[in-house]
Amino acid sequence: MSLSESSELQFTSDLRICRILNGMWQVSGAHGSIDPEKAVSSMFTYHDSGFITWDLADIYGPAENFVGEFRRKLVSARGTEALSNLQAFTKWVPHPGPITRRMVEESIALSLRRMNVETLDLLQFHWWDYQNNNYLNALNYLSELRDKGKIKNLGLTNFDTEHLKLFTDHGIKIVSNQVQFSLIDRRPEVNMIPYCKEHNIQLFTYGTLCGGLLSEKYLGQPEPRGYELNTASLGKYKQMIDAWGGWNLFQELLLTLKRIAAKHKVSIANVGTRYILDRPTVAGVIVGVRLGLTDHREDNAHVFDFKLDNEDYELIEAVLGKSRDLYGLIGDCGDEYR
Repeated sequence: MSLSESSELQFTSDLRICRILNGMWQVSGAHGSIDPEKAVSSMFTYHDSGFITWDLADIYGPAENFVGEFRRKLVSARGTEALSNLQAFTKWVPHPGPITRRMVEESIALSLRRMNVETLDLLQFHWWDYQNNNYLNALNYLSELRDKGKIKNLGLTNFDTEHLKLFTDHGIKIVSNQVQFSLIDRRPEVNMIPYCKEHNIQLFTYGTLCGGLLSEKYLGQPEPRGYELNTASLGKYKQMIDAWGGWNLFQELLLTLKRIAAKHKVSIANVGTRYILDRPTVAGVIVGVRLGLTDHREDNAHVFDFKLDNEDYELIEAVLGKSRDLYGLIGDCGDEYR
């Protein structure tokens, strides 16, 4: 299996990425236990198939260590040149409070050691509490580390448009923001995307498949409850569906997506992913991987084999037009975390 050239994007001048990123949140423990040896072994299969870009965080359990071990084994088996087309984007998620230069330097140094790298391809900063404005100190110190070569590029995770503007106005160079974005949650289209277009900032999106709910598996099925929502993702995105319009409207959406998927000989997940990849400023969609347990590489590869046409968009918009306004209910990107 190999991906088409359309799967790649020149994200920055020094990073050419796969537009489907391997999301490592699912190794953090909230989706079942992961065997470290099997996990690292399966990373080879993703890499060799063209899924060369990984999304992780310092709080995703052993994710950074998995990347470090994978890099060591890749060099051992194939030489250092094998690292040239591998990217790993991590996050720093500190507890809100006083931030010192030493604290930032030690945190980034820890990620560098765990991942077995000399510089981070992309550091995505997250902050839980807007009332605590030490986030500006953190970003200033991170910018210093970027200028020293410890970080190649500086991005954000779950910041709203107001704060993204604040950072830009302070002269802090931000290349990306990671936000929730799907057919269910289209809040980024209100303010985030217009601002990013104006300031050449790109988006990485998660929740695009609603934790697996946006798939044939749930088409025509009764509303899942309780123990059936047995992962953190399923529980979270079922709540988003409830707020968006409920299970009956979601079934109408799945049925419409199935009709479109059958036309293009792809899956419902492919249609949902393609829709978001085609939105302005979206650099890539993050799809969770349960390393060593499940494998959706073949299905995900089909995302790059088709395009949605005007008829497809009309069918989708007819259903989405019946949903509630999540921006009005929840607020801008990331507001659900604060």
